[in-house]
Amino acid sequence: MKQNLFILFTVFAIIGFGQAKKFNIDSLKINTGSVNKAKEKTDLKTNYGEKGWELSTEDGNFKLQFQSRLQFRYSTPYETDPITFDDFRNGTQNSFRVTRARIKLGGNAYKPWLKYYWEYDLASNNLLDFRLMLSKTPYLNVKVGQWKVQYNRERIISSGKQQLVDRSHITRPFTIDRQQGISFYGNLKGNSIANFNYWASIFTGTGRGAKKNDDNHMMYMLRGQWNFLGRSLKFQGSDTKYHEEGAGIIALAAVTNRSPYTRFSTAGGGQLNGFKDGDNGQYRVNQWMAETAYMFRGFSWQQEYHWKEIKDYKNITTTTMIGNYAQLGYFFHHMLNWVPREMEIAFRHAFYIPDLNITTNMEQELTTGVNWFFNDHTNKLSAELSYFYFQDKTDSDPDGFRFRVQWDISM
Repeated sequence: MKQNLFILFTVFAIIGFGQAKKFNIDSLKINTGSVNKAKEKTDLKTNYGEKGWELSTEDGNFKLQFQSRLQFRYSTPYETDPITFDDFRNGTQNSFRVTRARIKLGGNAYKPWLKYYWEYDLASNNLLDFRLMLSKTPYLNVKVGQWKVQYNRERIISSGKQQLVDRSHITRPFTIDRQQGISFYGNLKGNSIANFNYWASIFTGTGRGAKKNDDNHMMYMLRGQWNFLGRSLKFQGSDTKYHEEGAGIIALAAVTNRSPYTRFSTAGGGQLNGFKDGDNGQYRVNQWMAETAYMFRGFSWQQEYHWKEIKDYKNITTTTMIGNYAQLGYFFHHMLNWVPREMEIAFRHAFYIPDLNITTNMEQELTTGVNWFFNDHTNKLSAELSYFYFQDKTDSDPDGFRFRVQWDISM
């Protein structure tokens, strides 16, 4: 039912946008008596760009962008990353499903710098993003609503612009995911290498779709990013644009929050393994991460190191965990002419230690993948093979392979 209502809303929004501007045109004709002048100022332009279909006025004060995205995936012997030892023992479960089916609406209203964005996932029946941005100057912008927190690069990058089929094994324990709140951010362009981005945000801290806070505590997030070559790097995987000049970043970010949750995901607040459902304000979570990324002439690199501390005020315990992933890719056509220019090969290694107090307690992922870009990230085919190895104090040390192939297309 919610899906149908959202689709109807989308259709009526597009129709209403056109009708509203048509009404404005007619009004201007009557008031000014100049048909040509009215059309010059208010006629609608249509276009298909990087963000889908566009309707915009001549003066640029109103713009509506509409795009849909579908993601089809085949997986064997399991689809998602293994979390527990039982995930290795449940046998082969081949699957084919639509992992994401998104509708996106964005643009600006009244002024070019007053921007908005909505995103809805039909596959999970979730309203993912709804935000309003005031972007009048590059050095100070304001955002309010619900969105993916600009904490770590891997999670910020859209699932449609990733380098491999999905994010690494460490995303689940360390992501802040989507939150509701306010953020101040911008780019400080100094001379040469003195180029920095910053984000300072305050959130309710109870995850996507939250209708209230569990206590008086808020989530606070800071991220600082040094663009050490004087150029910003977009949040996307793979150097599909072929950077003639190198672009790289070094970033640090930190978060503190108190809530009933030890982790967040698209579904909202939840718990990591070993933690029970929490009471209001039961868990204090402090975490920080260090990140690097670089692109140059078909080569791309990204890496994150994470540290996280969970204080359980009810059971008087403290758990500390760490994780890291490193990922690189290259379009070998730039080295070997016989390799198709549409093909990229990528590699990733990730490790996660759920509790530093336990010596044999490490989970590792090794993944290699290949991408074929029909039209950049808007139409691509990806395949990957992953190997997972879990260390266990009982010496059972489960391990296993997983294969996935995925087609992602935006229209």
